[in-house]
Amino acid sequence: MEWKKEIKILGWLVVAFLAAYFIPVGSVRFDGAVREGFHLVKWYAREHVVLCLLPAFFIAGAISTFISQASVMKYLGTKAHPAMAYGVASVSGTILAVCSCTVLPLFGGIYKRGAGLGPAVAFLYSGPAINVLAIVLTARVLGLEMGLARTIGAVVFSLAAGLAMHFFFQKEESDRAAAQVVLPGDIRPLWQTTLTFAAMVGVLVFANWGAPKGEGGFFGAVYAYKWVITAVSALGLGLGLVRWFQLKWMKFIVMSFATAAAWVLFPQMPVVAFAVGVVSLGIATATSEGELGDWFAASWEFTKQVTPVLLGGVLMAGFLLGRPGHEGFIPSSWVSSLVGGNGLFANFFSSVVAAFMYFATLTEVPILQGLMGSGMGKGPALSLLLAGPALSLPSMLVLRQIMGTKKTVVYVAIVVVLATATGWMYGFFF
Repeated sequence: MEWKKEIKILGWLVVAFLAAYFIPVGSVRFDGAVREGFHLVKWYAREHVVLCLLPAFFIAGAISTFISQASVMKYLGTKAHPAMAYGVASVSGTILAVCSCTVLPLFGGIYKRGAGLGPAVAFLYSGPAINVLAIVLTARVLGLEMGLARTIGAVVFSLAAGLAMHFFFQKEESDRAAAQVVLPGDIRPLWQTTLTFAAMVGVLVFANWGAPKGEGGFFGAVYAYKWVITAVSALGLGLGLVRWFQLKWMKFIVMSFATAAAWVLFPQMPVVAFAVGVVSLGIATATSEGELGDWFAASWEFTKQVTPVLLGGVLMAGFLLGRPGHEGFIPSSWVSSLVGGNGLFANFFSSVVAAFMYFATLTEVPILQGLMGSGMGKGPALSLLLAGPALSLPSMLVLRQIMGTKKTVVYVAIVVVLATATGWMYGFFF
């Protein structure tokens, strides 16, 4: 008998027994925290899985299938020119403007396809952090000064985080690049692949376009016609799949008819038509041969890898910190009391809490407005804006699966340290 192994198992059994024995079921705070965890999972499933995650899985699968490894390595690989690699990564993230969880399948797609760790991390940070609509909302609600500080900080962080990760893991990245076998180049013209991805990104971005504060203006006009723009993007995607990827016309017609029927039957619930369209695309690609079948298989692999860990992380985040306006297991008064003023510890604590808390796109602004009204300093507020949208407990758990524990811990530490230092300097001078 392997006594060392058996003793380890016994230790875990004792820990599980003690946890079950002393679990504080019945206490108001614990029971409320459990409810908050499930409330947050329910809200996340309703608001983000269909509109955000499912399109992101398909885009990630498309990156693995339609974009050649040679193209990824040319623009984002370890041997690509740094200015091009980091420029492309940060711009791509800016265009997507997704939350910290939606960007994960996309990050996994380009990283596994051969992108260098530095550019891939720059993309990972820029997607949720450099969100044009969120920055505009920050400037409107919290003031132009805070909006400008968030913009500059997010752009610098995107590059700094990528460069720091490249520096810390340079040897591992060199070994990884040497071990990669470069596959043949693209089998179709670049412009066809570009238009296909533009259509998919259009579906993702405009389906999740949030209502701006106030009425009118460009953002208000886009919001008013978001579903029309989404439908046009989806139609363009379908026609591109027929023309360039050999999707059968009959499948395209059935997909279009089913989606249009759902739109007519449920005019006040466009998410139903969206879900029907996504499911129809999944069935059409799953029953196809060649590239389309490979696309579904790659998307399904990302779905299996990310979804269980992500939902578990959202549940845990809700249990510990609750939803906006509701308390989890950790009292919100503790958080408010520790982020007052502009001291170094207040900024550090704000960065750490923000890193573990889940923020849906744009929700960080009203949350921060309430915290500042309760006495939160400007420095910790900026620290939260720089660390919160880019990180969350669910995203950490998924990142660990994609790039390992060591790289995930270093990435989180880099973001927390940068956010702390930036918030502290901002609070000191302003």
